[in-house]
Amino acid sequence: MIIITGSATIRPEHFDEALKLGVEHSARSRAEPGCIAHNCHVDAEAPHRIVFVEGWADMAAVKAHFAVPESGEFVRLFGGWAEAAPVMKIFNADEIVR
Repeated sequence: MIIITGSATIRPEHFDEALKLGVEHSARSRAEPGCIAHNCHVDAEAPHRIVFVEGWADMAAVKAHFAVPESGEFVRLFGGWAEAAPVMKIFNADEIVR
């Protein structure tokens, strides 16, 4: 399983539209093949920071997700509203305990 975490601190004047876009992006992404989870959160300790937590079946699903035109448009808009470059980390994970 591939786990992706991403976050960005959004300029206050764009926060509401960024959060709306993030929730829409997560909902659309959950419908893609290989998506196990894709959720958008507001950081309780930094209220203008939006955090994404994603789970994907494999790297092929991640690459397909990144190739979707709507994903590219999301990155362009969301990054433009951020105070600094968004941060994304990709992990290859194995479940240890069920």
